[in-house]
Amino acid sequence: MMIDIFGPSLIASRPEYPVGAKSTPPARIEYARLFAEYFGFALVFRLMLLGNPLVHVDEEFYLFMADRWAHGAVPFIDIWDRKPLGLFALYRLFVSLPGDPVLAYQVCGIASTAAAALVVRRLALELASPRGAWLAGLVYLCAMPAFNCALGQSPVFYNPLVALAALLLLRAWQRADGTDLLRQGAVIMLLIGLALQIKYAAVFEGLAIGIMLLALGRRVGWPLPRLAGAALVWCAIALAPTVLVLGSYAAIDQAHAFVFANFTSVLERLPDGAPSWRRLLKLSAGLSPFVLCIAFDPLRRAGWNDQRRALAYRLLSLWAGAAVLGFLLFGTWYDHYAGPLVAPLAVLSAPALAAAARAGQPWQARWSGRFLILASAIGGIVVMAGAVQNHGTAQQFQRATAVIRSAVNRGCYFQFDGVPALYRGVGACVPTRFAFPNHLNTWTESPAIGADPVAEVRRIMATRPAVVQVSESAPEDLYLPNHTTRTIMAQALAQGYIRFAEITLGQERYALYRPR
Repeated sequence: MMIDIFGPSLIASRPEYPVGAKSTPPARIEYARLFAEYFGFALVFRLMLLGNPLVHVDEEFYLFMADRWAHGAVPFIDIWDRKPLGLFALYRLFVSLPGDPVLAYQVCGIASTAAAALVVRRLALELASPRGAWLAGLVYLCAMPAFNCALGQSPVFYNPLVALAALLLLRAWQRADGTDLLRQGAVIMLLIGLALQIKYAAVFEGLAIGIMLLALGRRVGWPLPRLAGAALVWCAIALAPTVLVLGSYAAIDQAHAFVFANFTSVLERLPDGAPSWRRLLKLSAGLSPFVLCIAFDPLRRAGWNDQRRALAYRLLSLWAGAAVLGFLLFGTWYDHYAGPLVAPLAVLSAPALAAAARAGQPWQARWSGRFLILASAIGGIVVMAGAVQNHGTAQQFQRATAVIRSAVNRGCYFQFDGVPALYRGVGACVPTRFAFPNHLNTWTESPAIGADPVAEVRRIMATRPAVVQVSESAPEDLYLPNHTTRTIMAQALAQGYIRFAEITLGQERYALYRPR
């Protein structure tokens, strides 16, 4: 199977793109070597983050959810969030591995990134030389951290699945044989179904790949009834992982909790207005080096005379277009939402990356390729360094957990503001199912969590948590604060609590309170 998927492309064997080796090693050995190269580079590139439990608030929450799941909590019921269960199941696996769970998820994330880079390289071989294809994989490794997808964000884990589905789709189109298309489509849509259980945003890429499968069925002469039957089978396979999870919640009479958390709640969030447009502008600037490489593709015109390359370019462009559309439609445009774009854009940039190191190529292609390599490397390093500076270090985390743990004793610990890593590090009881702080302290989430945040904060403070944590920042400096819940918190702290300590994590200071 691996040889069929990752076997040499026609372009890779052309004399104008010599590999330079006297003999070709077996495919499995060659791809093991390439994976080791990509993994080693990615590991070194991310060294400044390794072992730091404060890399990103989302990753902290996924690990916290997995830790509490391992101790009996039920996702969406005992701890609430709107991510698919498959993502938490991945982190549940990381928690079960021996050693530090932070290092476990981070090393597994790097391995997943290296695997995606390997598929990116293989796809890029359909468009460019082996050198350009290898550089496309390298750019993927460097650019993912530039969009805060260095270690454990959801695109780190579902990009390899979607990219592999795109590769299998391309192989099916190149064979154009209807005899085995139903099985090939089933494998492709199973990959999409697994990706959906890591992040539902993969639905856009999945729809595009499914439509291209149906177009292939029509091309090989399938009659409409057979095409309709295949569409039903493929859709069922893509939805099967999600339906299985829904069934498991229905079995405990919690189907409504699953449906609300996974599908309904996201539609009830309030838009955050100007901040989201600023994020879109920043991300557009970050993606512009890819756009330049694609615009200055040195082989585009010549490639249309090559049927194989023209077919690959069309299919891969449709995949990229679906990823871009999915990104734009969400509307919030957080940096990691651009993670799914990196794989298809890196593939389409491969010809310019190949031209970057070759004389005689158009200067636009050479310089756009070099600019992409440089921008990806610098952008990744700058964003990772910023994460350490803004979110904190492992040493700050250890000091903070020690202070809180010594004060909480056997009571509960409540973060009105904070980071979920501290919940996991302290290990105390959490007096609310809404452990992700933004669900209670921002106004965008107030109608979208299935509970009244005002009533929930009042209920929490009535239980008299042993330690309460709030930000020292002024409300106007915080992200879209819920002023009502903040007022309730201030009143409850003033009436029944005393401030006993302060902790610092990166650029943020938090005050700790205990009951009078």
